[in-house]
Amino acid sequence: MNQLKKKGYMMVRLNKDEDDMLNGKYGKGTQTAMKIQVAIAEAFDAPYMVPISKAHVALSNQEADLWFVEKLVSQGAKCRVRPTVNPSFNWKQMKKITTLAQEDEEIVKRTDRAYRKIGALMTYDCTPYLQLNVPKVNEVIAYSESSATPFVNSIYGAKTNRESAQSALCAAVTGVVPYYGYLDKKNRKGQVLVNVLAEMKSDFDFQLLGYVTPLKVGFKIPVFNFKNKIDKKLFSNASLMNLGAQMNTSGNVAIYHILGVTPEAKTFEDAFQSENVPEIINITQADLDSVRDKISAPLGKIDFALFGCPHLTFEQIESVVDIISGKKLAVPLFIMSSDPTRRLCEQMGLLKIIRDAGGEIISNTCMDQPCWKFLYGKKGVTDSPKCAYYTRRRKMEFVITDLENAAYSALKGEVTDDY
Repeated sequence: MNQLKKKGYMMVRLNKDEDDMLNGKYGKGTQTAMKIQVAIAEAFDAPYMVPISKAHVALSNQEADLWFVEKLVSQGAKCRVRPTVNPSFNWKQMKKITTLAQEDEEIVKRTDRAYRKIGALMTYDCTPYLQLNVPKVNEVIAYSESSATPFVNSIYGAKTNRESAQSALCAAVTGVVPYYGYLDKKNRKGQVLVNVLAEMKSDFDFQLLGYVTPLKVGFKIPVFNFKNKIDKKLFSNASLMNLGAQMNTSGNVAIYHILGVTPEAKTFEDAFQSENVPEIINITQADLDSVRDKISAPLGKIDFALFGCPHLTFEQIESVVDIISGKKLAVPLFIMSSDPTRRLCEQMGLLKIIRDAGGEIISNTCMDQPCWKFLYGKKGVTDSPKCAYYTRRRKMEFVITDLENAAYSALKGEVTDDY
């Protein structure tokens, strides 16, 4: 083991392979990535590196992200662990819907070329943990993306820190991450018991619960205790991914526990790694209703409907199709999904039903992209607080409601509470 020294103190320990990467044996690009991993280790007092088996990079095709990946590519970097990547936008599909600015299309194509060259898997999906990049319990991985990190930590019991796009890419190139944070069991213990007194009747309630929780607990790790009996079917992939996604919209929560549901919370003692519960808070139905009123635009006429932040699952799309089948939409409907989900919808006939109604499923695309410029200044409906939050800077206004009501609203061209 080689020990790096700084100002007389022992810092991170590197094995021979890690030391070779740092010293440039595997080329300049790998050396750059390893330097960054060592700097992160020093910043967090990590004693050593640990290997990863999976990675996910929150590709953004923004200038800083593109500069970084192109720099590594120009230095000859290649991924040891091939990461999946987040969506940017599907320029081939979007060009059939709207006119794209040349500079927007070019930066997406450059990003695609760079990530292909470095060895990434071009999945363009913000929910890789549901299909193409599924970790196991206790597996050490490197994930960025706001819904991905809490899902893999909490639901699967895998181990990752809340990586940035750049640090996750460096982990993919080097195959290692510093050992600190949520890789250490003691840092994964619950810090506050959240008694959920709300009724929790739908997936949408989990979205609101996710948004409310950080406003109540801050940066503490929540342990959810659902006091009312709820249907176990409500603990669906969609509910749980949205719970995590919204906690990282209003806050920063890389891991949570649900008593009796998630792998590290079979009991109170498991969840808190102690018989003591440090803090207890309650979240009521009034809390959920109140936050929706605060973050949603007023009910009324809409110009479009936009679903899929995070990407909709097949089951969610199926529920929309059940509502709009055989009817005509009053406003355009855009559903964002992963490419495998869109292909399945096409094979199962769902895509045709949506198109016949006047809508479209768009794969490999995020709502926080310039391809949606044709909707700027307009008012839409969505089921996602995250979608509404991110698009404020893009001058898009959203009424936030549950997915079923949002689908009915697209048929009427208006959002009401009566559906």
